[in-house]
Amino acid sequence: MKIAVFGLGFVGLTTAVGFANKDIKVSGYEISKEKVEMLKNGNIPFFEKDLNEALNNAIKTNLTITSDIIKALDSTDIVFYCIGTPMSDDGSADLSFILNALQDTANHIKLCKEKPILVIKSTIPPGSLKDVFLPFLQALGLVENRDFILANNPEFLREGYAYDDFMNPDRIVIGADFKIDKIIEIYSKFNAQIIFVSPNTAEFIKYLSNTMLSMMISYANDMSIIAKHIGDIDIKKAFEVLHMDKRFFGNPANITSYIYPGMGFGGYCLPKDTFALYKQSKNKGYESKLIKEILNINDAIIDYHIANIQENRDANIGILGLSFKPNSDDVRDSKSLLLIQKLIAKGYKNIYAFDPLANHSFKKTYNIDIKYTNSLNEIINSCEALIIATAWSDFKNLDVKNKRVYNLRYI
Repeated sequence: MKIAVFGLGFVGLTTAVGFANKDIKVSGYEISKEKVEMLKNGNIPFFEKDLNEALNNAIKTNLTITSDIIKALDSTDIVFYCIGTPMSDDGSADLSFILNALQDTANHIKLCKEKPILVIKSTIPPGSLKDVFLPFLQALGLVENRDFILANNPEFLREGYAYDDFMNPDRIVIGADFKIDKIIEIYSKFNAQIIFVSPNTAEFIKYLSNTMLSMMISYANDMSIIAKHIGDIDIKKAFEVLHMDKRFFGNPANITSYIYPGMGFGGYCLPKDTFALYKQSKNKGYESKLIKEILNINDAIIDYHIANIQENRDANIGILGLSFKPNSDDVRDSKSLLLIQKLIAKGYKNIYAFDPLANHSFKKTYNIDIKYTNSLNEIINSCEALIIATAWSDFKNLDVKNKRVYNLRYI
């Protein structure tokens, strides 16, 4: 059995390394030659717990990393596509990168084993497999169940814990018209139930999961605003008591971390996936007012917090946290960026920032006029007011005196 993984980003590299460390031959294909060389040398361009060690182990055994598509597809049984689906200008998911990868596969499909299984692991709107990818492959002259088998396998990985989530999944979902023996064979190495559903159902499950998390975050924020307006309510204590309900307990994915007020949801997945499902539903004739309001609340919560920050415009303001979530250096669609931009627009001139992991990636990604500090003590000593923007455990017990702290994550 041989697997090819197209795209070695957060999901793809985790997938390739995970399968390789389950004693499966894997070719990791990445078009960026610079990234290929970095990975071949055992270095990862982002932070992910345990993945660096796992990568180095996989390279020594079953993982080959290449930018040569011929080498990647040679004698391959299954191809996993772990390619980004960024938000288009109109809010829908951009599937063009996956289509390009399918085109490249089709051009070299004779290199694969007979009737290879093409598995879309990227997050795609419900209906994409049947309405977009299958017709695309057929237009290239390929015949389903003769030249290829098409399936969907959504990922449920938490950034910061992705490798452990992959190796110890709570469920494995496969979207296909029938049970596929080779997929059962590779996933039988994992201690989790393998659930076969229709392609549309598999695609929907991923969005169902992400939009539920989005909804709970926005719900918690909405309730915190209501509590503030009513008055005399200890918001932090109210949510702590809510979490005592045993129905909310979960392991390893503790859902209570989402049912908590803060600055809203950011990162690569929740904003684009929530909007993509709203867009898809609207295109099908039903506009979900709930999902629309989830997005509206997520947009409005920063303005709400900004309105409650009352400091002198010349004061030194410290932003604690730049990544979109703790235990990650991912700054894509980070709420800290929006917070800083709005503070600058409001006239704050001296903004300092510190993140245990994300200083470098934030500075590299965003051209924004702020001062970066190298430690928690440095930013505390440099600023008159501090804003907790990411719920890092480092910020839970701040040693501060005579400074105002805006706890926007309620940690």
